[in-house]
Formats: sequence, C-alpha cells, structure tokens
Amino acid sequence: MKLSIQGEPWRGTQPPRKVLAIRLQALGDTVIMLPYLLDLRRRYPQMTLHFLTRREVGAIPAAAGFFERVIQLGGGRSHRRQMLLVLLMLPWFWWQRYDAVIDLQNNRVSRLLRRLLRPRAWVEFDRFSPVSHGERARQTIEALWSWNNALDTGVEIPRGRDRAQRLLQENGWQRGHELVVLNPAGYGGSRSWGLDNYCEFARQWRATRNPRTQFVLLLLPALRERAQFIATSLGASCIDLTGKADQVEAFSILRECSLVLSEDSGLAHMAWVQGVPTLALFSSSRKDWSGPQGHWSDCLDSSDLPCGPCGAPICRYGDNRCLTRYTPAFVVTRAGALIDSLRTNAGLASAR
Repeated sequence: MKLSIQGEPWRGTQPPRKVLAIRLQALGDTVIMLPYLLDLRRRYPQMTLHFLTRREVGAIPAAAGFFERVIQLGGGRSHRRQMLLVLLMLPWFWWQRYDAVIDLQNNRVSRLLRRLLRPRAWVEFDRFSPVSHGERARQTIEALWSWNNALDTGVEIPRGRDRAQRLLQENGWQRGHELVVLNPAGYGGSRSWGLDNYCEFARQWRATRNPRTQFVLLLLPALRERAQFIATSLGASCIDLTGKADQVEAFSILRECSLVLSEDSGLAHMAWVQGVPTLALFSSSRKDWSGPQGHWSDCLDSSDLPCGPCGAPICRYGDNRCLTRYTPAFVVTRAGALIDSLRTNAGLASAR
C-alpha cells in the first residue's frame, strides 16, 4: 500500500549532508525504526545521521553505534515536559544546522521541533494507515529523497555477544543446548496466553523438537511472579534472567536464540529486527500495525474474529478467546513449521 507522506522533499542532486531522525515512542516502537535507519546509513556513509529519542529507550540506539549522535530526551512520557526540554535545547539544535528532518513520530513534540528548526527538507510519519510500523517508516524515509530503503537485520551491538554469552553461562546455559525465549509480557489481561500454556509449550518442544533446549526468560522486574512460576515449573531447563539483563544485554541475548515466542511487547520487536525467528501471539493488538515483519516471523492474531482486534486491556468475554483457542501443541507445530521453513530455505540457498 502506497502511503501519502506529508513533507517537503530534498531537491538536491546529492543526498542531504546532515539529517535528524526522530522517534519518541516506547522501546519496541523505537527499535522497529532501527533496521531502516541502518540501511540508510550503510547506503550513504558520507551523511551525518543523528537520532532523537526518549532517554528511557535510548540505550540500544546508542549502543548500536551507527548514528553519529543519539540525543536522549528526558521528560518521560509527558509531552509538556518533553516540549520544555526541547525548547531549552533549541540553541544546540539550531547550531547543528540540519539539512533535513525525518520525523518518524509525528506528534506535538516532534512537529514543534521540526518547525522551529526550519530544515530545507522534511517528512512526517503516517500514524494511522493500516500498514505495519516498519513499512510506514520505510516509506517515510524514501519520501525524503530519491533513495531506496530496506529492512536491514544487521543491527548488532559491538561486543554484545561476549556480554550475552557470559550472562547466559553465569545463569545456567549448558553449551550445545538450543535457546528459546518465552516472553509472557503482554500488557493487560487480554494479551495473556497463560503461564500454564508456556510451560506446556516448553515441555512439548523438548519432547517433540529438541530435548537439548533451554528456555530463556527476559522479563522486567515487575513481572517477576510470572518468571518465578515458569522457572519453578521448568526447573533446570529454564534460564531466568528476569531483572538481570539490561536493554542492551537482552538485545544481544536474542541473537543467541533460535526462537522467540512472545506476546505483543518490546522484546518481540527486538527479536525480529535482528532476523531472529519470532512467533508473536497477538490478541487485542493490531497485526497490521505492529506485527513482526520478514519471512523469519509469524503471528497468531485475532483479525479473523468478529471481536478482534479490540484493543481493550481486558477481554469483554473474560476468556481471552483470541489466544486461549491456541493449544500449546498447536503453537509448537506452528513454531516448528517456521523453523523448518527457514532451515529448508537456507539449505536451498547454500545448494545454489
């Protein structure tokens, strides 16, 4: 679907010299932008690329190392505080003399900054079209100038693998064992598949797919009770890193894993943007907006139901039917099919 992107394109015969990209959203929504900005950086290494984001989600963009500068804005989620801080920083922004602004947020704060900067060229993210966040980001970037943009899964943290492997080993990773992430981190009751289902999925995965599998938990400390339930149920086959891995470490740990099974959350987006096989469990969330991208991803969602996707935090029927209809056996089969198709395609590619 071709979007109608608002903006003033760059008219030069050469790409802009200095560009500011803006994304002031939650962690997952911010991470989704990175593969497209990485592709832009790799195609045009002579261009200076800055990235403005919220302080709470700035660690991964900063650690990725492909921006000349990551500007981390305080103020939490308050637009009023963010605007005040933008105004206080305005002399510094003016001094940067950006040729173009890629506004991947398109809210009151980003629009105010763009107007005050008065760049020669700018584009604004389409917030509402029924198209994935990633595709909307790609088309927004392409609308600035006559360049192509693509999803680049090479987002990687320098020296991140060493940190990831050390943390895994310190918490019980047995070398030679496959790693699968279980992530019951959906916001609100309606986005929960059920902890018993995750435990049964793990048991069936080991019984039917690979007995040498360990299951990794990377939940936030606020979800520690969920982690303890799964860790107690799975015993030594579970590596519980809840509260032990920061954003950067979690991002790198995902690269060591062969599968991520996740409800709609930032961790799911952190996985697929790196090309990690991801099976997402969506309920009230809109797959067309935030479903994982790429042939290495799959998504079970509620778009086939009359009530879905409702967006409600609590299921109106009280049974989370859009997720509970999927048995652990079914999810094992679906996840296994995803892995098998990737291995088959990889084998065909190497044979050629």
